[in-house]
Amino acid sequence: MSKEKIKIAIIGCGRFSQFFVPLFKAHPSVEDVYVCDLKRERAEEFSQRFDVKIVDSFEEALASDKINSVAIFTQRTLHGKMVIAALKAGKHVYSAVPCTTDIDEIIEIKELVEKTRLTYSMGETGYYRAPAIFCRREFKKGTFGKFTYGEAHYNHDIRNMEQSFRSSGGDDWKRFAGVPPMFYPTHSTSMILSTMPGVYAKKVVAFGFKESPRTDIYGTDGQNNYNNPFANTTMLLELSNGGIARISENRCVGWFCPETYISQFYGTDGGYEFSVARHSLSHWDAENPGKVIMKDVTKELQPESVYNLLNSDYKKAIHEVANGMGFTESSPIQPLHRVPKEFEGIDNKHNGTHHFLIDDFCRAYDTGKLSPTHIWNAARYNIPGLTAHQSALKGGQVMDVIDLGNPPDDWEVLDVDELI
Repeated sequence: MSKEKIKIAIIGCGRFSQFFVPLFKAHPSVEDVYVCDLKRERAEEFSQRFDVKIVDSFEEALASDKINSVAIFTQRTLHGKMVIAALKAGKHVYSAVPCTTDIDEIIEIKELVEKTRLTYSMGETGYYRAPAIFCRREFKKGTFGKFTYGEAHYNHDIRNMEQSFRSSGGDDWKRFAGVPPMFYPTHSTSMILSTMPGVYAKKVVAFGFKESPRTDIYGTDGQNNYNNPFANTTMLLELSNGGIARISENRCVGWFCPETYISQFYGTDGGYEFSVARHSLSHWDAENPGKVIMKDVTKELQPESVYNLLNSDYKKAIHEVANGMGFTESSPIQPLHRVPKEFEGIDNKHNGTHHFLIDDFCRAYDTGKLSPTHIWNAARYNIPGLTAHQSALKGGQVMDVIDLGNPPDDWEVLDVDELI
């Protein structure tokens, strides 16, 4: 008897979820798509635009025997509780990032997934960004040798986020916008940690930037719901393989795009570097001891339009890249051949990552295997940031990072990288 197809309710009809409704609807493993929002008019607009059904409430979706899965696209502080409720109701879950902003909720989600064997997949775009795919591939090949140091960043100034917060927070949007940067660390942490399977953070020390001119958003005098003084936070991680990673989450910075990237990734034998639009790989020359071979790998990691402009008008190219060029395009290294043909022609945002995330969830559901962004990996991407915020509040105190371990030995993970 074949497994029933996915019947999914998308919870939250905001500016972000609109890019995923068409993908769920088009995937051959999905039979029905429902939408739900606290503001009925939003759900109705989605229903008409995408020709999907409406479910009146999250609670109704959980109680319905016509729905076997939910996709959570609500405010980040609500993700954890909603995921827990969905798993307890026997629903498979796709969740936007972050997993949650509470470590105890992450632990509970892990325990529920382990007990129920339901599919949980966190929609972390960083896993499929070109630099992450490249470093993962080269690390597996042994190009880097033993990992020593890496840096990743998520630069997203509040000036480019205001509309999103207004959409979800209304007149109180500033109170939501003041969320601690390290409550949303996964775009950065995932790119470093996903390159090295099984590696996790052991210790963290962090410092926060308190001098933002946006004193109407960041501070400890009631400006936000989190008593958060930091617009930017940087953490230094000691990893389980002995390497060091520096992660920066910046919300007050003169930098638009690329907003998420690995800037440096070094091993004992090789290194990767990125700057604005150029990507480079270096390694020792086996035939000339003491010499290093430097290779430009930009063509593989940048969308074709970006690469062509770099080689015809570099000055224009870096200006365009810094202002979002390539955001909706895929790069040659991204394995588009592995996603369903039904996705062809559907917008693929966040540097061509959305298609893979939805396909991962659906394939995990179909096979019973774990998505690459399963809860054990999600925990490793989220918990260091939540701990880092506490370290920064304590003036840079070194703190241990809780690790929830690896998935059960009898639960296979989708090997998506074998297709690259």
